[in-house]
Amino acid sequence: MSLDPMSAVLSTLRRESLIPDVIPEGFQPSLLFSVVYPNGKEVLLGNELTVEDTLDEPSIVMTPLNIPFEQAVSDGSDPTADLSYTLVMLDPDAPTRADPIYREFRHWVVTGLKAPSARTSEATGGIIALRTKPSTTPYRAPGPRPSSGVHRYTFLLFQEPSSSDGPFGIPSDAPEHGAALEERRKWGGVEFGERFGLKLVGASFFLVRAD
Repeated sequence: MSLDPMSAVLSTLRRESLIPDVIPEGFQPSLLFSVVYPNGKEVLLGNELTVEDTLDEPSIVMTPLNIPFEQAVSDGSDPTADLSYTLVMLDPDAPTRADPIYREFRHWVVTGLKAPSARTSEATGGIIALRTKPSTTPYRAPGPRPSSGVHRYTFLLFQEPSSSDGPFGIPSDAPEHGAALEERRKWGGVEFGERFGLKLVGASFFLVRAD
């Protein structure tokens, strides 16, 4: 019997040991998303891509499945209108999976992603999320060391907290603004989310096999 989409996500994350290497036990995904590169290559929960496939900053396609479409139709409201998200990309296998002394290497942090409306996503199956801010950590493409094996490049999607003080943002003195190679090492995606009151709602990953 086939798994429902959320159970399939959890099963795949456990199979590749991203639970518990990156994501703690007890995680319950509530939003499906995919990552699409400008050349059309798509991250499909564990598919293998090459360094050349992933050189340029991708787009994020989100499909909120936990918000009833009927609610938006019946009362004219859009329960997704005020939701925003943060996406991070990291490598837990830096420099190698056997000896990950730089776990987790931070490849990308982008905040202020706006989800497609409940009505639009129901009709289309998901559309590209709107970028409202520049990246906090600029995108850095995968660059595994030669002969370092397979790397599990992981995306974590967080729902941002709502606040009357305005849109969520990362303070300018936060380490996530560090873009140099040395500043990206030994980061923690889940810890980052906890530090800023973010709720982990989705995860995905792709594999790159080092030359």
